[in-house]
Amino acid sequence: MDAVTIETLNAATCYLANDHYYKLTFKYQRGKIVVGNNKTMIDSDQNNDNILDVLVVGAGLSGISAAYYLKTHCPWANFKVFEARESLGGTWDLFKYPGIRSDSDMFTLGFSFNPWKEKQSIADGPAILKYLNETAVKFNLLNTIEFSSKIISADWNSDASLWKVVIEKVGKQTTETIQAKFLFFCSGYYNYDQGYLPEFKGIKTFKNSIVHPQFWPQDLDYKDKTVVVIGSGATAITLVPALTKQAAHVTMLQRSPTYIVSLPKEDPVANLIDSILPDKVSGPIIRWMKALVSQASYRISKLLPKQMASLIKMQVKNQLPKDFDVDRHFTPKYNPWDQRLCVVPNGDLFSAIRHGKASVVTDEIESFTENGILLKSGSEINADIVVTATGLDLVFLGKTQVTIDSVPINPAEKMTYRGMMLQDVPNLVFSIGYTNASWTLKCELICDYTVRMLNKMKLLNNSVVFPTIDNDNITSEQLMGLTSGYILRAGNLLPKQGNSYPWKVYQSYLKDYMYTKSPNSINDKFLKFTDKFVIESQAVSSS
Repeated sequence: MDAVTIETLNAATCYLANDHYYKLTFKYQRGKIVVGNNKTMIDSDQNNDNILDVLVVGAGLSGISAAYYLKTHCPWANFKVFEARESLGGTWDLFKYPGIRSDSDMFTLGFSFNPWKEKQSIADGPAILKYLNETAVKFNLLNTIEFSSKIISADWNSDASLWKVVIEKVGKQTTETIQAKFLFFCSGYYNYDQGYLPEFKGIKTFKNSIVHPQFWPQDLDYKDKTVVVIGSGATAITLVPALTKQAAHVTMLQRSPTYIVSLPKEDPVANLIDSILPDKVSGPIIRWMKALVSQASYRISKLLPKQMASLIKMQVKNQLPKDFDVDRHFTPKYNPWDQRLCVVPNGDLFSAIRHGKASVVTDEIESFTENGILLKSGSEINADIVVTATGLDLVFLGKTQVTIDSVPINPAEKMTYRGMMLQDVPNLVFSIGYTNASWTLKCELICDYTVRMLNKMKLLNNSVVFPTIDNDNITSEQLMGLTSGYILRAGNLLPKQGNSYPWKVYQSYLKDYMYTKSPNSINDKFLKFTDKFVIESQAVSSS
């Protein structure tokens, strides 16, 4: 075996680019680290501590995962995580509305390197935030995070093969500029500054309270109040049963229905496995079990949409009063998984409807009035509080202004490589999770691939890596493959996917796992490892 690059004497194992772990013996000799065949690969005296090897953006689920993988598998790397907020957690630190919870199971939303051990499969926001903080402490990751630091811009210098990054120190009204060899965006795609709010006619005439879930006032008093929640997505179906615990009545006002499935808050099978097997064994088994069940449900929905729709409808009817109009209020016009399927733990939404604490109105809004909302059908709903759970506003790369040699890049004109890199953009990875499964499943695969890619760069002594298309036969498609409003609205912001691998995003954990972990996945012809960034590819055509 040839000598490999190592820059720490604390590492007993090097995570190499050729997909194998090697036990290495190394020694220190005149300021240099010598490995394997005694050929010197690193002169530690020449390291520039003022330049980051990797700059990570965001300290949510994917940012914590990135920090763990970099620290564990790239012990040579000088990296830092920059988080715009004052604390870690991302989405789970931002959203504070009543009932906030996961919409996928925690056994897959949690990390593989720190399996979820609580009994609840669907957990509330505070429990998730506690888990994330405990993970950061357990693996000593807090000292890698710099809080209140918002990435404003990043410009790639092709001559120096470095990113020049401008960072705003939130609250101090100052900025600083640092250099980094590699950018890893773990900022998700939600706009933390604002949610989506349609233009409702007469909204300013409403004399009572209007609240958006993304900016929920912690002192909002809704006890014994009549509340209208506008929306039918994951946020709305979470809020409605939570608000009924104190409100006089809650109405879910929707323009059109969503597919909703009831799942147990605790998974008895997972808890049984966890109780009889050691943690090192039970964690991977439960994670794979949940991932495969979720994937099977999605595949069956796509192959047999009518049958799956009937099955979901039957489950809903069994949990509601016999005279409830399920066709109108809970039967969408689209097929399951054309838009994201929503989950309610223990059927809490249906329980609230059964007990008369909540109701559903399917209609369109004509205008707001002084005391409520006038519908196009002519009826009016009075409200003390209106909650606009009308969707999220999406952004890409955290709204960072990314340029190459001072020339702006337009992500919407770029193709995604393995759903994690941009065509003809050097030394940049972004982490976006699945739309049909837990976010973290995809993010950990991206982290795994990224550290292998970084180690290969070290091994080859290359300073640049980027994906490029060498032919014009690849056509582009919408990135996420859903018809949800929040995704369609972001069509001019998000990059595209191709019609074949590795440019196609399959939304399949099993397929991605095999493709990502395969021995040659780091060596495909589209991924260029080089000493200098030069664009050679042609533009792709739109389908």
